[in-house]
Amino acid sequence: MKLDRDSTGRFTQGNAGGPGNPHAGQVSKLRAAILAAVDEGDIEAIIAQLVSKAREGDLAAAREILDRTVGKAAQSDLLERIEALEAAAERLSERGQS
Repeated sequence: MKLDRDSTGRFTQGNAGGPGNPHAGQVSKLRAAILAAVDEGDIEAIIAQLVSKAREGDLAAAREILDRTVGKAAQSDLLERIEALEAAAERLSERGQS
């Protein structure tokens, strides 16, 4: 399938474009069904059970709670990498000034 583009790389008028996601409609229907079947009380009960399991030492439950509330944990060596980059930038800056 050839997509017609103009000299700037933009699609030309009348280009049908891609087929889109063939499963999007089905996923939308499934999400609507889930939302219709679950109410606020269900969510609260599920979260309470998740918190209880996390307190009992279930690492998967603890990770799920923390990922969704605090955010996913950064890589453990991130601070070291940032410091190394800052040191390298400082050395380059010093070379440029001399």
